[in-house]
Amino acid sequence: MPKLYQPNQIARYFLAKADDEIGDQISNLKLQKLCYYAQGVAVAARKEPFFRTAIEAWAHGPVVPELYQFYRDHGANGIPAPADLRLDDYDAADRMILDDVFDYYGQYSAWRLREMTHQEPPWKEAYERGMNHVISIDALRDYFSAEVAADYAQKYEQISRR
Repeated sequence: MPKLYQPNQIARYFLAKADDEIGDQISNLKLQKLCYYAQGVAVAARKEPFFRTAIEAWAHGPVVPELYQFYRDHGANGIPAPADLRLDDYDAADRMILDDVFDYYGQYSAWRLREMTHQEPPWKEAYERGMNHVISIDALRDYFSAEVAADYAQKYEQISRR
């Protein structure tokens, strides 16, 4: 059974990867989307989510409400990287997913990620104006299983067995 994390552990991992020296900052909006993509890829590759906390379909895309509340004082500004991240708190196979999600999706702006999520079935099917419906794990699994290559899931499994 793959390890379960708290949403803030996933968020802190992404924040630690941002390179502030080159202007690579992560806003709350971008962080929400990175966590959504991490959860989707995890469900496809690990067959289990990274965290059990619900992701909701908000007007600006998928949101983990507790993360939004935790980081909301930063507004649209970059969130500082944590100084005390311990990589050994994350399984090696899970770091592969987190690194890959960051490398691919992290290149996009917060608003581009917002637009991308608005084109995807998990958000589109859950979103209703004025309501914060949960994006189900099944919806993530259905969508991301088609997006994540089978050999990627096999690579995850090989790394996780080490």
